[in-house]
Amino acid sequence: MAFWDNQNVQRAEKATVGVLSGFKAFILRGNVVDLAIGIMIGVAFSGVVNSLVSDIITPLIPAVGKGLSDASITVYTGGTLRYGHFINTVLSFLILALVIYFFIVRPVNALMDRFKPRPAATPTTRECPYCLSTIPLKATRCAYCTAQLPPAGDLSPARAQGV
Repeated sequence: MAFWDNQNVQRAEKATVGVLSGFKAFILRGNVVDLAIGIMIGVAFSGVVNSLVSDIITPLIPAVGKGLSDASITVYTGGTLRYGHFINTVLSFLILALVIYFFIVRPVNALMDRFKPRPAATPTTRECPYCLSTIPLKATRCAYCTAQLPPAGDLSPARAQGV
């Protein structure tokens, strides 16, 4: 047990606990967990979209008597140019992008617009410091009590009387 009583071992233990507690706090924050869940669901949904495109949509597109997914051209170097697979990939991407836009981006933007505080509008009127009537912001004399008014930034009555 002399090993655990060593001062260097105890210092290393404290440093390790400090680092691991910071890592634990980072991992358990809500946004990291939400991001991990979102990535997992995105990967699973991507598989569903790829299957939809390659198994249902592209067989409906005629390409020389067979489905589009197997369409290819042999090039002069002996390789094959699989343009059907490329079209499948593009269609998968477009469907995935449309679903993300219409079912995630638009609803989140609508919620943000609904609950986001609106910036305060700049005032166009102010109160007269003497009679408390509402007057235009740039007025230099009150229309109700005819008092000489201070500039719009300075509303103290002493400044208006020149004191």
